[in-house]
Amino acid sequence: MMRVLQLGGPMGLFGAERWILALSRYLPADQVQTFVGAIQDVPGLGEPPLCVEARRLGLATVTFDAPGKLSRAAVPMLREFIGRQRIDVLHTHGYKTDILGVLATRGTGCRLLSTPHGWSVGAGFKVQLYEALDRLSFAWCDRIAPLSEDLMAGLQRLPWAAKRSQLIRNGVDLGEVTASDAVADEVAQIRRAGCAVVGYIGQLIARKRLDTLVAAIATLGTDVHLVLVGDGDARDALRDQAQALGVGDRVHFAGFRADRLDWLRGFDLFAMPSSLEGIPRCLMESMAARVPIVASDIEGNRALVVPGETGLLFPVGDVPALAAALGRLLGDRDLCRRMAESAFVRVNETFSAERMTREYLALYREMRGPARRAAPTALSSS
Repeated sequence: MMRVLQLGGPMGLFGAERWILALSRYLPADQVQTFVGAIQDVPGLGEPPLCVEARRLGLATVTFDAPGKLSRAAVPMLREFIGRQRIDVLHTHGYKTDILGVLATRGTGCRLLSTPHGWSVGAGFKVQLYEALDRLSFAWCDRIAPLSEDLMAGLQRLPWAAKRSQLIRNGVDLGEVTASDAVADEVAQIRRAGCAVVGYIGQLIARKRLDTLVAAIATLGTDVHLVLVGDGDARDALRDQAQALGVGDRVHFAGFRADRLDWLRGFDLFAMPSSLEGIPRCLMESMAARVPIVASDIEGNRALVVPGETGLLFPVGDVPALAAALGRLLGDRDLCRRMAESAFVRVNETFSAERMTREYLALYREMRGPARRAAPTALSSS
Protein backbone atom coordinates (compact mmCIF):
# COMPACT_ATOMS: atom_id res chain seq x y z
CA MET A 1 0.00 0.00 0.00
CA MET A 2 1.42 3.36 -1.04
CA ARG A 3 1.14 6.22 1.47
CA VAL A 4 0.75 9.84 0.34
CA LEU A 5 0.52 13.02 2.41
CA GLN A 6 -1.21 15.95 0.70
CA LEU A 7 -0.03 19.16 2.38
CA GLY A 8 -2.16 22.25 1.76
CA GLY A 9 -2.97 25.68 3.17
CA PRO A 10 -4.70 26.47 6.49
CA MET A 11 -6.87 29.51 5.76
CA GLY A 12 -9.87 28.40 3.72
CA LEU A 13 -11.38 26.18 1.06
CA PHE A 14 -10.13 27.92 -2.06
CA GLY A 15 -9.17 26.48 -5.43
CA ALA A 16 -6.03 24.65 -4.31
CA GLU A 17 -7.72 23.16 -1.25
CA ARG A 18 -10.69 21.92 -3.25
CA TRP A 19 -8.24 20.52 -5.79
CA ILE A 20 -6.54 18.53 -3.01
CA LEU A 21 -9.91 17.18 -1.87
CA ALA A 22 -10.92 16.14 -5.39
CA LEU A 23 -7.64 14.29 -5.98
CA SER A 24 -7.68 12.65 -2.55
CA ARG A 25 -11.28 11.56 -2.93
CA TYR A 26 -10.64 9.73 -6.20
CA LEU A 27 -7.33 8.03 -5.37
CA PRO A 28 -8.16 4.30 -5.04
CA ALA A 29 -8.28 3.42 -1.34
CA ASP A 30 -7.12 -0.13 -2.03
CA GLN A 31 -3.90 1.20 -3.58
CA VAL A 32 -3.17 4.48 -1.79
CA GLN A 33 -3.59 5.51 1.83
CA THR A 34 -4.06 9.27 1.68
CA PHE A 35 -3.46 11.73 4.50
CA VAL A 36 -4.61 15.34 4.11
CA GLY A 37 -2.65 17.83 6.17
CA ALA A 38 -2.09 21.54 6.72
CA ILE A 39 0.31 23.71 8.68
CA GLN A 40 -1.66 25.96 11.03
CA ASP A 41 0.51 29.09 11.27
CA VAL A 42 -1.87 31.32 13.25
CA PRO A 43 -2.25 30.47 16.97
CA GLY A 44 -5.77 29.88 18.19
CA LEU A 45 -7.47 29.34 14.83
CA GLY A 46 -7.94 25.64 15.40
CA GLU A 47 -8.23 22.96 12.75
CA PRO A 48 -7.82 24.22 9.16
CA PRO A 49 -10.97 24.08 6.97
CA LEU A 50 -9.14 21.76 4.54
CA CYS A 51 -8.72 19.16 7.28
CA VAL A 52 -12.27 19.60 8.55
CA GLU A 53 -13.70 18.97 5.08
CA ALA A 54 -11.30 16.10 4.36
CA ARG A 55 -12.35 14.34 7.56
CA ARG A 56 -16.00 14.84 6.60
CA LEU A 57 -15.19 13.00 3.37
CA GLY A 58 -13.72 10.10 5.36
CA LEU A 59 -10.04 10.94 4.79
CA ALA A 60 -7.30 10.74 7.41
CA THR A 61 -6.09 14.20 8.45
CA VAL A 62 -3.23 15.83 10.35
CA THR A 63 -2.66 19.42 11.50
CA PHE A 64 0.84 20.72 12.23
CA ASP A 65 0.63 23.64 14.68
CA ALA A 66 3.61 25.81 13.79
CA PRO A 67 3.05 29.60 14.07
CA GLY A 68 4.99 31.99 11.87
CA LYS A 69 5.22 33.10 8.25
CA LEU A 70 7.54 30.29 7.17
CA SER A 71 6.69 27.98 10.13
CA ARG A 72 10.10 26.33 10.36
CA ALA A 73 8.95 24.57 13.54
CA ALA A 74 6.83 22.38 11.26
CA VAL A 75 9.93 20.70 9.80
CA PRO A 76 10.60 18.29 12.70
CA MET A 77 6.86 17.64 13.01
CA LEU A 78 6.67 16.71 9.35
CA ARG A 79 9.77 14.52 9.58
CA GLU A 80 8.35 12.68 12.56
CA PHE A 81 5.00 12.13 10.83
CA ILE A 82 6.66 10.97 7.61
CA GLY A 83 8.76 8.46 9.52
CA ARG A 84 6.01 7.21 11.80
CA GLN A 85 3.44 6.81 9.02
CA ARG A 86 6.03 5.59 6.46
CA ILE A 87 4.94 8.21 3.90
CA ASP A 88 6.14 7.36 0.39
CA VAL A 89 5.25 10.66 -1.30
CA LEU A 90 4.83 14.13 0.19
CA HIS A 91 2.70 16.14 -2.26
CA THR A 92 2.99 19.89 -1.61
CA HIS A 93 0.95 22.86 -2.85
CA GLY A 94 2.35 26.39 -2.53
CA TYR A 95 5.59 28.09 -1.57
CA LYS A 96 5.41 27.38 2.17
CA THR A 97 4.68 23.66 1.84
CA ASP A 98 7.23 23.31 -1.00
CA ILE A 99 10.08 24.88 1.00
CA LEU A 100 9.22 23.08 4.22
CA GLY A 101 8.77 19.85 2.25
CA VAL A 102 12.34 20.10 0.95
CA LEU A 103 13.65 20.48 4.48
CA ALA A 104 11.43 17.77 5.99
CA THR A 105 12.14 15.04 3.41
CA ARG A 106 15.92 15.48 3.11
CA GLY A 107 17.74 12.24 3.70
CA THR A 108 14.52 10.25 4.08
CA GLY A 109 12.95 7.65 1.85
CA CYS A 110 10.02 10.00 1.18
CA ARG A 111 9.78 11.43 -2.31
CA LEU A 112 8.71 15.05 -2.83
CA LEU A 113 6.21 16.19 -5.47
CA SER A 114 5.16 19.83 -5.92
CA THR A 115 2.11 21.03 -7.81
CA PRO A 116 2.32 24.78 -8.53
CA HIS A 117 -1.16 26.32 -8.64
CA GLY A 118 -0.12 29.73 -9.97
CA TRP A 119 1.95 32.80 -9.15
CA SER A 120 0.98 36.17 -7.72
CA VAL A 121 0.70 39.35 -9.80
CA GLY A 122 1.56 42.69 -8.27
CA ALA A 123 2.33 41.10 -4.90
CA GLY A 124 4.43 42.78 -2.22
CA PHE A 125 8.16 42.26 -1.82
CA LYS A 126 7.87 39.49 0.78
CA VAL A 127 5.50 37.38 -1.31
CA GLN A 128 7.72 37.86 -4.37
CA LEU A 129 10.72 36.75 -2.31
CA TYR A 130 8.96 33.65 -1.01
CA GLU A 131 7.80 32.72 -4.52
CA ALA A 132 11.36 33.17 -5.81
CA LEU A 133 12.57 30.83 -3.07
CA ASP A 134 9.81 28.43 -4.05
CA ARG A 135 11.01 28.30 -7.66
CA LEU A 136 14.54 27.72 -6.35
CA SER A 137 13.28 24.89 -4.13
CA PHE A 138 12.18 22.97 -7.21
CA ALA A 139 15.84 21.98 -7.61
CA TRP A 140 15.36 19.63 -4.65
CA CYS A 141 11.92 18.30 -5.52
CA ASP A 142 11.82 14.85 -7.07
CA ARG A 143 9.07 15.88 -9.49
CA ILE A 144 6.99 18.97 -10.31
CA ALA A 145 3.51 18.62 -11.80
CA PRO A 146 2.05 21.96 -12.94
CA LEU A 147 -1.65 21.94 -13.78
CA SER A 148 -1.66 24.17 -16.87
CA GLU A 149 0.33 24.70 -20.06
CA ASP A 150 1.18 28.24 -18.95
CA LEU A 151 2.72 27.06 -15.67
CA MET A 152 4.54 24.29 -17.52
CA ALA A 153 6.04 26.81 -19.95
CA GLY A 154 7.36 28.83 -17.02
CA LEU A 155 9.01 25.79 -15.48
CA GLN A 156 10.66 24.94 -18.80
CA ARG A 157 12.57 28.23 -18.49
CA LEU A 158 14.14 27.06 -15.20
CA PRO A 159 17.07 24.73 -15.98
CA TRP A 160 16.83 22.98 -12.61
CA ALA A 161 13.07 22.34 -13.01
CA ALA A 162 12.57 21.56 -16.70
CA LYS A 163 13.54 17.90 -16.64
CA ARG A 164 11.68 17.25 -13.38
CA SER A 165 8.38 18.68 -14.65
CA GLN A 166 5.37 16.83 -16.01
CA LEU A 167 2.14 18.53 -17.03
CA ILE A 168 -0.99 17.06 -15.44
CA ARG A 169 -3.95 19.23 -16.37
CA ASN A 170 -6.31 20.42 -13.71
CA GLY A 171 -9.42 18.38 -13.02
CA VAL A 172 -12.73 18.92 -11.27
CA ASP A 173 -14.90 16.59 -9.20
CA LEU A 174 -17.77 16.35 -11.66
CA GLY A 175 -19.68 13.99 -9.40
CA GLU A 176 -19.86 16.67 -6.71
CA VAL A 177 -21.32 19.16 -9.19
CA THR A 178 -23.91 16.84 -10.71
CA ALA A 179 -24.91 15.03 -7.51
CA SER A 180 -27.76 17.46 -6.86
CA ASP A 181 -29.98 19.95 -8.67
CA ALA A 182 -30.57 22.10 -5.58
CA VAL A 183 -30.54 25.90 -6.04
CA ALA A 184 -29.89 28.38 -3.23
CA ASP A 185 -33.06 30.17 -2.12
CA GLU A 186 -31.45 33.60 -2.42
CA VAL A 187 -30.71 33.05 -6.12
CA ALA A 188 -34.09 31.45 -6.79
CA GLN A 189 -35.84 34.53 -5.36
CA ILE A 190 -34.03 36.85 -7.77
CA ARG A 191 -35.01 34.68 -10.72
CA ARG A 192 -38.62 34.37 -9.55
CA ALA A 193 -38.78 38.16 -9.71
CA GLY A 194 -38.08 37.88 -13.45
CA CYS A 195 -34.43 38.93 -13.25
CA ALA A 196 -31.33 37.30 -14.73
CA VAL A 197 -28.40 36.32 -12.51
CA VAL A 198 -24.77 36.76 -13.51
CA GLY A 199 -22.62 34.99 -10.93
CA TYR A 200 -19.06 34.65 -9.72
CA ILE A 201 -17.57 32.28 -7.13
CA GLY A 202 -14.09 32.80 -5.72
CA GLN A 203 -11.89 35.20 -3.84
CA LEU A 204 -12.70 38.90 -3.88
CA ILE A 205 -9.16 40.13 -4.54
CA ALA A 206 -7.54 42.58 -6.94
CA ARG A 207 -6.28 40.15 -9.57
CA LYS A 208 -9.81 38.80 -10.10
CA ARG A 209 -10.70 42.20 -11.67
CA LEU A 210 -14.21 42.12 -10.30
CA ASP A 211 -14.32 45.91 -10.64
CA THR A 212 -14.64 45.24 -14.38
CA LEU A 213 -17.63 42.98 -13.75
CA VAL A 214 -19.41 45.44 -11.46
CA ALA A 215 -18.90 48.21 -14.04
CA ALA A 216 -20.27 45.99 -16.81
CA ILE A 217 -23.38 45.13 -14.80
CA ALA A 218 -24.05 48.86 -14.39
CA THR A 219 -24.39 49.19 -18.18
CA LEU A 220 -26.95 46.39 -18.49
CA GLY A 221 -30.68 46.49 -17.83
CA THR A 222 -32.16 46.79 -14.37
CA ASP A 223 -33.35 43.19 -14.64
CA VAL A 224 -29.75 41.87 -14.54
CA HIS A 225 -28.31 41.12 -11.10
CA LEU A 226 -24.77 40.17 -10.06
CA VAL A 227 -24.13 37.65 -7.26
CA LEU A 228 -20.62 37.42 -5.82
CA VAL A 229 -20.00 34.29 -3.73
CA GLY A 230 -16.78 34.47 -1.74
CA ASP A 231 -14.81 36.94 0.31
CA GLY A 232 -11.58 38.90 0.24
CA ASP A 233 -9.94 42.24 0.86
CA ALA A 234 -11.54 43.85 -2.22
CA ARG A 235 -15.06 43.37 -0.89
CA ASP A 236 -15.55 46.85 0.59
CA ALA A 237 -14.15 48.58 -2.51
CA LEU A 238 -16.49 46.58 -4.73
CA ARG A 239 -19.47 47.42 -2.54
CA ASP A 240 -18.53 51.11 -2.68
CA GLN A 241 -18.15 50.89 -6.46
CA ALA A 242 -21.59 49.31 -6.85
CA GLN A 243 -23.17 52.05 -4.72
CA ALA A 244 -21.37 54.79 -6.66
CA LEU A 245 -22.61 53.35 -9.97
CA GLY A 246 -26.18 53.14 -8.69
CA VAL A 247 -26.38 49.33 -8.75
CA GLY A 248 -26.00 48.59 -5.05
CA ASP A 249 -29.40 46.90 -5.05
CA ARG A 250 -28.38 44.67 -7.99
CA VAL A 251 -24.97 43.52 -6.74
CA HIS A 252 -25.29 40.91 -3.99
CA PHE A 253 -22.41 39.88 -1.71
CA ALA A 254 -23.08 36.35 -0.46
CA GLY A 255 -19.76 35.87 1.36
CA PHE A 256 -18.09 32.49 1.66
CA ARG A 257 -20.63 29.71 1.21
CA ALA A 258 -20.11 26.02 1.86
CA ASP A 259 -23.08 25.38 -0.45
CA ARG A 260 -21.45 27.30 -3.34
CA LEU A 261 -22.63 24.70 -5.89
CA ASP A 262 -26.26 25.39 -4.97
CA TRP A 263 -25.60 29.03 -5.84
CA LEU A 264 -23.81 28.08 -9.05
CA ARG A 265 -26.75 26.02 -10.30
CA GLY A 266 -28.98 29.09 -10.04
CA PHE A 267 -26.79 31.36 -12.19
CA ASP A 268 -27.86 32.22 -15.72
CA LEU A 269 -24.23 33.02 -16.58
CA PHE A 270 -20.87 32.66 -14.88
CA ALA A 271 -18.35 35.50 -15.30
CA MET A 272 -14.59 35.22 -14.72
CA PRO A 273 -12.84 38.57 -15.36
CA SER A 274 -9.42 37.71 -13.82
CA SER A 275 -6.06 39.01 -15.00
CA LEU A 276 -4.31 35.76 -13.99
CA GLU A 277 -5.44 32.15 -13.47
CA GLY A 278 -4.09 28.65 -13.64
CA ILE A 279 -6.96 26.56 -14.99
CA PRO A 280 -9.85 27.88 -12.88
CA ARG A 281 -11.77 25.26 -10.95
CA CYS A 282 -14.81 27.53 -10.83
CA LEU A 283 -14.97 27.57 -14.64
CA MET A 284 -14.75 23.79 -14.79
CA GLU A 285 -17.53 23.51 -12.20
CA SER A 286 -19.64 25.92 -14.27
CA MET A 287 -19.09 23.78 -17.36
CA ALA A 288 -20.09 20.66 -15.42
CA ALA A 289 -23.22 22.45 -14.16
CA ARG A 290 -24.09 23.58 -17.72
CA VAL A 291 -23.88 27.26 -16.78
CA PRO A 292 -22.69 29.38 -19.77
CA ILE A 293 -19.37 31.21 -19.32
CA VAL A 294 -17.95 34.63 -20.11
CA ALA A 295 -14.26 34.85 -19.22
CA SER A 296 -11.24 37.09 -19.69
CA ASP A 297 -8.91 36.22 -22.55
CA ILE A 298 -5.98 34.87 -20.53
CA GLU A 299 -3.97 31.67 -20.72
CA GLY A 300 -5.74 29.70 -18.00
CA ASN A 301 -9.22 30.58 -19.26
CA ARG A 302 -8.30 29.83 -22.89
CA ALA A 303 -7.47 26.27 -21.82
CA LEU A 304 -11.19 25.80 -21.14
CA VAL A 305 -13.08 28.30 -23.26
CA VAL A 306 -13.24 27.82 -27.02
CA PRO A 307 -14.76 31.14 -28.16
CA GLY A 308 -18.26 30.72 -29.50
CA GLU A 309 -18.22 26.99 -28.73
CA THR A 310 -17.80 26.52 -24.97
CA GLY A 311 -18.07 30.16 -23.89
CA LEU A 312 -17.12 33.74 -24.77
CA LEU A 313 -13.86 35.59 -24.10
CA PHE A 314 -13.18 39.31 -23.69
CA PRO A 315 -9.98 41.39 -23.21
CA VAL A 316 -8.93 41.83 -19.58
CA GLY A 317 -10.31 45.06 -18.13
CA ASP A 318 -12.48 45.87 -21.16
CA VAL A 319 -15.82 46.86 -19.63
CA PRO A 320 -17.72 47.42 -22.92
CA ALA A 321 -16.54 44.08 -24.30
CA LEU A 322 -17.56 42.24 -21.13
CA ALA A 323 -20.95 43.95 -21.10
CA ALA A 324 -21.46 43.08 -24.77
CA ALA A 325 -20.63 39.40 -24.16
CA LEU A 326 -22.98 39.20 -21.20
CA GLY A 327 -25.73 40.95 -23.14
CA ARG A 328 -25.27 38.66 -26.13
CA LEU A 329 -25.74 35.51 -24.05
CA LEU A 330 -28.58 36.89 -21.96
CA GLY A 331 -30.39 37.73 -25.20
CA ASP A 332 -29.80 34.40 -26.94
CA ARG A 333 -30.98 31.41 -24.91
CA ASP A 334 -30.40 28.98 -27.79
CA LEU A 335 -26.74 30.01 -27.99
CA CYS A 336 -26.49 29.59 -24.21
CA ARG A 337 -27.84 26.05 -24.38
CA ARG A 338 -25.54 25.06 -27.25
CA MET A 339 -22.43 26.42 -25.57
CA ALA A 340 -23.36 24.97 -22.19
CA GLU A 341 -23.77 21.51 -23.69
CA SER A 342 -20.46 21.74 -25.59
CA ALA A 343 -18.74 22.91 -22.41
CA PHE A 344 -20.20 19.99 -20.47
CA VAL A 345 -18.82 17.51 -23.01
CA ARG A 346 -15.40 19.20 -23.03
CA VAL A 347 -14.96 19.23 -19.26
CA ASN A 348 -16.03 15.58 -18.98
CA GLU A 349 -13.66 14.43 -21.69
CA THR A 350 -10.59 16.47 -20.74
CA PHE A 351 -10.80 17.89 -17.24
CA SER A 352 -12.41 15.30 -14.97
CA ALA A 353 -10.95 14.49 -11.56
CA GLU A 354 -10.95 10.82 -12.54
CA ARG A 355 -8.61 11.48 -15.46
CA MET A 356 -6.38 13.70 -13.33
CA THR A 357 -6.24 11.08 -10.58
CA ARG A 358 -5.16 8.33 -12.97
CA GLU A 359 -2.24 10.46 -14.11
CA TYR A 360 -1.17 11.31 -10.57
CA LEU A 361 -1.42 7.70 -9.49
CA ALA A 362 0.91 6.72 -12.32
CA LEU A 363 3.33 9.49 -11.29
CA TYR A 364 3.26 8.39 -7.62
CA ARG A 365 4.12 4.85 -8.68
CA GLU A 366 6.95 6.09 -10.87
CA MET A 367 8.36 8.24 -8.06
CA ARG A 368 8.28 5.56 -5.40
CA GLY A 369 11.78 4.19 -5.06
CA PRO A 370 15.14 4.50 -3.25
CA ALA A 371 15.76 7.20 -0.68
CA ARG A 372 16.33 10.68 -2.04
CA ARG A 373 19.66 12.39 -1.63
CA ALA A 374 19.92 14.94 1.15
CA ALA A 375 19.25 18.58 0.35
CA PRO A 376 22.24 20.97 0.33
CA THR A 377 23.09 22.73 3.56
CA ALA A 378 21.90 26.01 2.02
CA LEU A 379 18.34 24.82 2.63
CA SER A 380 19.03 23.28 6.02
CA SER A 381 16.48 23.69 8.82
CA SER A 382 19.21 24.31 11.36
